[in-house]
Amino acid sequence: MKVFIETLDTDQYRWIDTRYELGKPETGETLYRQEHIEGAIYWDLEKDLSDMASEAGRHPMPSNEKLVGLIRQSGLSADDHIIVYDQGGAPFAARAWWLLKYCGFENVYISKMGFSEMKENGAAVSEEIPEFTPSNYEPEFKNEIYADREYVKTVIKGDELGILLDARSPERYAGIEEPLDRVAGRIPGAHNFDWSQLVSHGKLDTEVDFSSVIQQNEPVVVYCGSGVTAAPLYAMLAEKGYDSLRLYTGGYSDWITDPENEVEIDREHQPEASDEDTRAILAKLIEEGYSGEMLMKKFEYEKSLLQDKK
Repeated sequence: MKVFIETLDTDQYRWIDTRYELGKPETGETLYRQEHIEGAIYWDLEKDLSDMASEAGRHPMPSNEKLVGLIRQSGLSADDHIIVYDQGGAPFAARAWWLLKYCGFENVYISKMGFSEMKENGAAVSEEIPEFTPSNYEPEFKNEIYADREYVKTVIKGDELGILLDARSPERYAGIEEPLDRVAGRIPGAHNFDWSQLVSHGKLDTEVDFSSVIQQNEPVVVYCGSGVTAAPLYAMLAEKGYDSLRLYTGGYSDWITDPENEVEIDREHQPEASDEDTRAILAKLIEEGYSGEMLMKKFEYEKSLLQDKK
């Protein structure tokens, strides 16, 4: 599948600006209003490309109704050829691209170049906010590229074939550190490919090799913390010819909202039990099937109860 494109053509394509800065949500739209690719509309990560009122993770996917409203309001039609861009080397254009693919758009691409590079290369830019007549777009949702929490559970159980691929840093994947979510770790059985490995010199590098983690014919479910940085990993896999792909849009932040869901972590040692009572607790928990972070949490809790009794 052709995903990434390098062009400055503003006549044959509709353009969407998705520049954004995590932690500074107003930055992207401010930059857009200063100047943007001529004719480009602006889609904001949180206002347009997420449903921040939902509890399905930190950047929940918008409802189908909200997506259709956004597309119609933007004047997009099924036969449009669309290019999405951001500042370059960022995940935001890929987020919009995936949502458009989910809504059935065939001719939608991600710009290889970020805004500054396109401008330096002579792209027509403008501060004028374009207006388009709303469309009557009728979506054909591609549910086969989408995964929710229940689908991920079927993969873990082996009821559905698939490799879970975690796009976060190795430290977060291993559970060594977790700056954003309340529980450290990963979805059980997941492999790891840090999405930042895709970035080279401020843009996404299409020469990346995935053979160390997945094979060409394996079905893959990609996820990250909140569904955003997994999108460029999904897009790059599609570009490289992987054609059985799903994106778990809720990501790890959605997975841990269910306290019954287990997580895995990397630890060199099991929890230490210092006396007969705590050794008995640890043995019982392991026998009951607890492992990883859940074992640690349960073990510490049971130890605290024991100490309260003493």
